[in-house]
Amino acid sequence: MNSAALTVNDLHGWYGESKALHGMQFRVGRGEVVTLLGRNGAGKTTTLRAVMGLLRRKTGEIRYGDEEITDRLPEYIARRGIAYCPEERSIFASLTVEENLLLPPVIADGGMSVDDIYALFPNLQERRKSPGTRLSGGEQQMLAIARILRTGATLLLLDEPTEGLAPVLIQQIGTVIGKLKQSGFTMLLVEQNFRFASKLADRHYVVEHGQVIDTVEATDVAENIDRIQNYLKV
Repeated sequence: MNSAALTVNDLHGWYGESKALHGMQFRVGRGEVVTLLGRNGAGKTTTLRAVMGLLRRKTGEIRYGDEEITDRLPEYIARRGIAYCPEERSIFASLTVEENLLLPPVIADGGMSVDDIYALFPNLQERRKSPGTRLSGGEQQMLAIARILRTGATLLLLDEPTEGLAPVLIQQIGTVIGKLKQSGFTMLLVEQNFRFASKLADRHYVVEHGQVIDTVEATDVAENIDRIQNYLKV
């Protein structure tokens, strides 16, 4: 088994007085793609926010490699090599594609160059002078992923990267994630599109009511399709 890039143990979390996480427990090995699957409101995005330090009220343990980061601030966590791509994408509308791309600081060696990123996302190279307001939803999603690749981060937290995208764009995002995995990136992926996730992930954690209720390895997906789909039914 790969050494752990991220380990979450007995994680509980609150928004004000409302408890959202009820003992989340999982691991992500170095170089793996791991998904958190589940219905809306299950606690998947809250888990990413907790790992990134954006959920302040929490108990339990979050470890990045050998270091505990449970109570660290987001800026510290980012500089340790974790990058978060939120579901809302948060593209700066008044900036061009290239200005958005160059905005995040480089925090470590090994990040992709702009040329490397454009080779990975040729659509963005074509639109590099276009303002954020002119981008399609798919192009915004590509840019949201692309801009964290310059930073040198090695653990990527991707929240619903295929949400609202056309099938052809979902396929492009899947190709990119596959190439990033081949390049050695570690990814924790929140997804509801299991067909998409099943082609990429090494392991799936099913989340309900703020806790992991089932784990399915990639090698066991075929024989557990019905069980997984039952979890994801609305």
